[in-house]
Amino acid sequence: MKYGLSLICALVFTVVAGLSTAIAEGKFDNAIKARKAVMSLYAWNLGQLAAMAKGEVDYNPEAARIAAENITVLATMNNGAAWPQGSDSAALPGQTRAKSEAWTTYPESAEINKTLAEAAIAMSEVADTGLENIQANIGAIGGACSACHKKFRESE
Repeated sequence: MKYGLSLICALVFTVVAGLSTAIAEGKFDNAIKARKAVMSLYAWNLGQLAAMAKGEVDYNPEAARIAAENITVLATMNNGAAWPQGSDSAALPGQTRAKSEAWTTYPESAEINKTLAEAAIAMSEVADTGLENIQANIGAIGGACSACHKKFRESE
């Protein structure tokens, strides 16, 4: 019985330790899912505007306005909870492509987001007034997205 109890204690300890590790490793799962969802929404809405700008789909003032307003909402909402310290690609390889520099150089990433928000607001003010206005403003949104991704996202 002495060895049986020791074995049971060892097994319980192993299971508890394994669960603790799994919980610790998964503590950022929802945050990462949330920010990936936000990025997907950016891509979806920007894709609609880009398709119009390129002539791949017909210009639709209402759809353009909605897509631009959606981008503005995404760019101006407080996403802080989706970006907790320690949820970067170095700490969680394979789960995220966010580089630790997004946190260590935080004022820079915040400035890029401010640029994106300003570009999105400008687009939302003119998206439904003509295709030429989408074409004139889409580069600023794409440029802000690209600046952040180049600096703060691991390549695939």
